[in-house]
Formats: sequence, C-alpha cells, structure tokens
Amino acid sequence: MKKCLIVIDYQKDFVDGALGFPKARELEDGIAKKIRLYRENGDDVLFTLDTHDGGYLDTQEGKNLPIPHCIKGTPGHELYGKAAGLRQEGDRCFCKGAFGSGELFLYLREHPYESIELVGVVSNICVLSNAVLAKTALPEVPVLVDAKCTAAPDEETHKKALDILEGIQVQVTGRG
Repeated sequence: MKKCLIVIDYQKDFVDGALGFPKARELEDGIAKKIRLYRENGDDVLFTLDTHDGGYLDTQEGKNLPIPHCIKGTPGHELYGKAAGLRQEGDRCFCKGAFGSGELFLYLREHPYESIELVGVVSNICVLSNAVLAKTALPEVPVLVDAKCTAAPDEETHKKALDILEGIQVQVTGRG
C-alpha cells in the first residue's frame, strides 16, 4: 500500500503575495524535499489549491477576511517556487473554495493509504481543516503533519494548531 503526501495551498499568494508571510517562504526547501522523497518511494503526492473568483468579497470568508487572494487565473493562485516545479502532470490537484476540500475527502475514502502526511499553509486554517477531513475519511490510517513544513503568520496560533492536531490524534513530527 502507498503513502500519501498532501501539499496544502503552497501558493504564491500565501507565500509572497496578498497573504504572504516570511515563515511561509522558509518552508520551500522542506516541502520540496518531502515531495522528492515521496516520489522516490513511489508514493502519491496530492495538492490542494485555495481557489476563489471575482466574487470572493461577497462570500462568508471574504467578509471575514476581506483580502482577495488565490483568484483563479492570477499568478497568486499558482503553486509557489520549487513545489510548482515538482508538480507532475498526473498529480491529483484539488481546487477548493473553502478551508477544507470535500473532493479530497471523497478521494481519500476511495483510496486508502498506509499513511497520509500534510505539509503547507496555513497551519491553523487549511492544514488543520484538511487533516480533520483526512482523519474522518480514513480513521484507522495514521495522519501526520511535519511542524517544520507548515506555518501560520502568527507563531502562537501555529503552536495552538499543532496542539489541536495532536489532540485529534494527528502525529505531529518535527516539533521542538
């Protein structure tokens, strides 16, 4: 059985665009290393892309976070840096208009893995949401998050998110 790496929203707008933050840039090499490792082992690499349209500001999220970002068709929607270069044509990519991906949940239900690891941004929002979905889709499959390959703009919020992940039995590695 294969393992699965899910790269969560490692997009230009979250790294050096509208919602970019310095810590996100620092994740690039670690995420790239994970992608290469999973590929070398013949495992699957999946991607999620935060995806909005011109009506973003009229959505609930847009009203609470009135900063247009990850608008489909703009450079900010694209994967960032090395992750973009490592994405392969056959990789599953889930465009999502919400924090968690219902499509990813359904995919995982139909594709049991030996383990699922999540990396990317933002730890306290989309990483957390999709980890919950992965645990729900495959409750007996270990779900992991590498603390060195995820971040949030606020370090305290990031640490709290890691605590919550541990509380729902996600294995948080690289902490310390």
